[in-house]
Amino acid sequence: MGERWVFIDWDAAGPSTRLWDLAYAAQSFGLLFDDEPVAEAALRLRAVVDGYGADTALRKALPEALIERTAAMHDLLETSHKTGFQPWADMYLNGHGAVSNERRNTY
Repeated sequence: MGERWVFIDWDAAGPSTRLWDLAYAAQSFGLLFDDEPVAEAALRLRAVVDGYGADTALRKALPEALIERTAAMHDLLETSHKTGFQPWADMYLNGHGAVSNERRNTY
């Protein structure tokens, strides 16, 4: 079967839904960027979604959730930059704001 990777991301842990969690994982670990070849991005996204064990309902809802999750991340980074709320304020300056904005405009 090969190697299996497990990701545990605690920096924003809190109550959520499986859909929101999957959208975050897909956005973060799927490496979905505007200039990536579609076929390669699709393979990575499928690996994340399959690895998560997403059922049909989650898969159908994921595209809209990606849009909402990306907008929420960009808003968090931008607001944190304006207010100095750490660690998000520094992340905005260190390139995460630009990446989240790029993703926001891609989806």
